[in-house]
Amino acid sequence: MQQLQIPPLSEGEIYIGAIGDKNGDFHHVVLLPGDNDDATWQAQMEWAKSIGGDLPTRVEQAMLWANFRDQFKGEWYWSNEVHHRNSGWAWYQAFGYGDQDYDGQGNELRARAVRRLPI
Repeated sequence: MQQLQIPPLSEGEIYIGAIGDKNGDFHHVVLLPGDNDDATWQAQMEWAKSIGGDLPTRVEQAMLWANFRDQFKGEWYWSNEVHHRNSGWAWYQAFGYGDQDYDGQGNELRARAVRRLPI
């Protein structure tokens, strides 16, 4: 079995792992340094792009909670996923106690960004 090669990391980045999607495509997930203070979902999406990343998906946030929660404040962090039945809402991860829920995109929550590299 071939061993997965971890991609090169820049200073402050943390390798989170590899993940696949429903199409069978796999990518590496790297947590970028920096934690953005409370802002709306759209503002956090723009902030993540401005530093070369994206907000994590819900699955990526579950990985972050399971293995890297010490890298987060015990607060709510936006994901990049809009609620499937209400486009004005988006999902978040509660790093204080671990569950995921959704909230109005106009509310202000924290953010961390990730970058993805295809495998």
